[in-house]
Amino acid sequence: MGLLDNKVAIITGASSGIGRAAAEVFAAEGAAVVLNARGAAALETVVNQICARGGRVVGVVGDVALAETHERLVATAVGEFGGLDIGFNNAGTIGPYKPLAEVEPDAWNETLATNLTSAFLASRAQIPAMLARGGGSIIFTSSFVGTSVGLPGMACYAASKAGLMGLVKGITADYGSQGIRANALLPGGTDTAMAGDEAQKSWAAGLHAFKRIARPDEIARAALFLASPMSSFVAGSALYADGGNAAVK
Repeated sequence: MGLLDNKVAIITGASSGIGRAAAEVFAAEGAAVVLNARGAAALETVVNQICARGGRVVGVVGDVALAETHERLVATAVGEFGGLDIGFNNAGTIGPYKPLAEVEPDAWNETLATNLTSAFLASRAQIPAMLARGGGSIIFTSSFVGTSVGLPGMACYAASKAGLMGLVKGITADYGSQGIRANALLPGGTDTAMAGDEAQKSWAAGLHAFKRIARPDEIARAALFLASPMSSFVAGSALYADGGNAAVK
């Protein structure tokens, strides 16, 4: 028996990094997964790998900043697998890496669209389908950046990720009594393409009490906890999976 047997999950940003690891972990734990990314080739690779292991999986290419992407994801979950129980809204961008006064408004808007507005659009599409099943779990990938610390050149990213905490609390207030659990997952530095080169990864490791950055599967398993019945009384919360980063600031 898997922790997610008979559950249906949407995972965005699923072609690499944390999203790809979560796709593999959720499928291994019994979930049918609807995976999203912008790159068709990379997404197809993940879909084929999960299929080869006997998993139930469908890929949907699209930009999370667009409402129609989330509508298609939910329609696919319902049409292919009968409903929706879990939304791991993980896709994101670093955005412009420069001091705030040097950031152009278009870059600011694009960062918020990908990291924050996409979370609203996802929730707006996912919640009705979850209510039809009697509840569900919505998870957003936030960050220690903007919640426990600010980093130079990352004000856009920090603002967009911190905004997810307000969304989590609002969804909890609106829908907690109807069985919707919304939570944010706050990874520390993780060994993905977004982490930069080896020098940047080494610098990031020093921010953590563990003096290393995470493997993507370590963050995926924290997401699994929030997605599964193990977190049945957890809502409106921030789960730090950050190797002690926030604790040593």
